[in-house]
Amino acid sequence: MVSRRRRAARPARRFPVTTSLALRLDAAAAVTEARLAAALADAALPGEGTRPVRLLAAMRHGALGGGKRLRPFLVIEGAALFGLSAAQAAAAAAAVECVHCYSLIHDDLPAMDDDDLRRGRPTVHRSFDEATAILAGDGLLTLAFDLLAGEDAHPEPRVRVELVRMLARSAGLGGMVGGQMLDLAAEGRFDDGRPLALPAEEIRRLQAMKTGALLLFSAEAGAVLGGAGEAERAALAAYGRALGAAFQIADDILDVEGTADAVGKKVGKDEAAGKGTLVSRLGLLEARAVLAALVRDAEEALAPFGPRGAILKAAARFVAERKS
Repeated sequence: MVSRRRRAARPARRFPVTTSLALRLDAAAAVTEARLAAALADAALPGEGTRPVRLLAAMRHGALGGGKRLRPFLVIEGAALFGLSAAQAAAAAAAVECVHCYSLIHDDLPAMDDDDLRRGRPTVHRSFDEATAILAGDGLLTLAFDLLAGEDAHPEPRVRVELVRMLARSAGLGGMVGGQMLDLAAEGRFDDGRPLALPAEEIRRLQAMKTGALLLFSAEAGAVLGGAGEAERAALAAYGRALGAAFQIADDILDVEGTADAVGKKVGKDEAAGKGTLVSRLGLLEARAVLAALVRDAEEALAPFGPRGAILKAAARFVAERKS
């Protein structure tokens, strides 16, 4: 880990404390977009001769020009708590966004959620074709680890290795992919085809894997980049777990109450697919109460950072109140 002395010598944080959350989200998104665009430029492709131009175009379609970039924002703001600039956190921020975008491309496929719209525009398999969309997702997933392994992710190899392992576990069998499989099983995709009436606790576990794991990584990655102590890292991890759970409940509420134009994707899918969500199990009123409690948990987890945690507290409220 990086020593406290070395951390203090790093450049000052990029975003001033007085900047609004909206501007901070936009600034983090711009940093992430630039890093992704550089990684997905023609010049970034290895080798000579024939290049997979169609595949690169599909990867760009799925990764560039859209989305809130919440996960990169969490990486950048978490790192800022320890004196790192946005540029120093950009590679890790772009890496987690690559994993997130790959998951969206694959989730939209006919074999999964079968969506035609993502971020207000046609999904990758509709803009290209299913085979290209699968490979575009594969390409973004592997690009994530290329980004994390590079020296610009962090000067110390052991920190890069830790980040690679953390992201792999968050995205894999015990995290996002495993949670997605449990979600499909709960829909009745296998065996006798009947949806499973999961209890609320099982739904929470599924959602902590499917959605929460990447958000937890995003919150904790800043602490790893900044060489945080155990207590500081634990605080950001607690924040990330609460935020991840809040994000999913808010998403489930939007699926019930939102419109496709506002949300940027098809709504009403959960009920149509027979998905078990906390909204379907608890009802809207109680789900909103759980959401409010999770936002309080996220805010309280940031207590060790004092006023410096204000922007992340605001992000927790934003997650609960968002309309898209």
